[in-house]
Amino acid sequence: MRILIVILLLAVSFQNRQAENYHILRGGLTASALRFENEKSGRVAFLGGSITHNPGWRDSVSRAIQQRFPGTRFEFINSGIPSLGSLPDVFRMNQDVLSKGRIDLLFVEAAVNDRTNEYPSYAQIRSMEGIVRQARIANPLTDIVFMYFADPDKIGEYNGGITPTEILNHEKVAVHYNIPSVNLAKEVTERIDNREFTWEGDFKDLHPSPFGQQVYFRSISKFLENMWKPEKLKSAAGDYPMPTKLDPFCYEKGTLIPVTCGIQSDGWEIDNNWSPDDRMPTREGYVNVPMLIGTDPGKILKFEFTGTAAGVAIASGPDAGIIEYSTDGNEWNSLDLYTQWSGSLHLPWFLTLADDLEEGPHSMRIKMSSNKNPASKGTACRIRYFYVNNR
Repeated sequence: MRILIVILLLAVSFQNRQAENYHILRGGLTASALRFENEKSGRVAFLGGSITHNPGWRDSVSRAIQQRFPGTRFEFINSGIPSLGSLPDVFRMNQDVLSKGRIDLLFVEAAVNDRTNEYPSYAQIRSMEGIVRQARIANPLTDIVFMYFADPDKIGEYNGGITPTEILNHEKVAVHYNIPSVNLAKEVTERIDNREFTWEGDFKDLHPSPFGQQVYFRSISKFLENMWKPEKLKSAAGDYPMPTKLDPFCYEKGTLIPVTCGIQSDGWEIDNNWSPDDRMPTREGYVNVPMLIGTDPGKILKFEFTGTAAGVAIASGPDAGIIEYSTDGNEWNSLDLYTQWSGSLHLPWFLTLADDLEEGPHSMRIKMSSNKNPASKGTACRIRYFYVNNR
């Protein structure tokens, strides 16, 4: 029995030492630890997609933080929404995170959905930078951690000698703002290559099995252990500096605008408690809520806004249509709202319709097209929010 315990302890020690190879400590997490230790109060938020939303590593990390500071009263905020990446996250940041009060420690993950949702590189950088700047404007002492989770594409690229684009983009922001990061995608890849476990038999999916959740938890807990070593917590923490923007059009002032805020429309209806008639699945926050709905081709809604970017957050289901839109009276463009998942889900989907605009007031017109995706059952657009970067 003693030999078995020694072997298990050595195995855990080996895994922890190995995990450290995938942690970039950068600016540290001193401010949050000092607040937890000295003020006996803390608020920790987790911002991300389904890997954050689902139970598993997040719950284990929350328990580990509570155990590390046993006399501290914590509030843990789960701001994960399945299917959403960095672009939706930056525009919902104020509503879903900062509105909860002072944030002392913020975990951010978006690399998996940034790939799935095919956000362009510039949008990923603008979004991740906007998340950081919004958090630090609200509280200059907010500690932030970027996390990069694993998926088959990232494993394949790392095995091909390529660093995934999403991780490169997020790291540009992390380096600029001196934010620590945990590269779980690379750790999982190299441990699979080392035959410690398999993707198919052990990890199973990008939504990890209980085994995979523990891989994530052990790595993050070791990261926190190293960040919060006693010798790092002897001096007071100062406000984090706010460097110049990486991108002048970053979404630092991204915000959601409810569809009930006096939008001018002809033939679009507000359903104050929308739920689907087709019984297809929905996402929390995008059902039994107000939706601005258009189904009749040619009917125009007009949205006035001030800012450098604007878009719509929709629920894209089996009858999602094609919209046509024009900004400031310019030419009309078209955009298919139907996604590869729309046939089986009313999917939250954020679509930027105008970007790189000059500061000041703008006007956007949107109408349904008479055309539709061949796979769609209709010509519907259901808008949950407008979103704007009001710089």
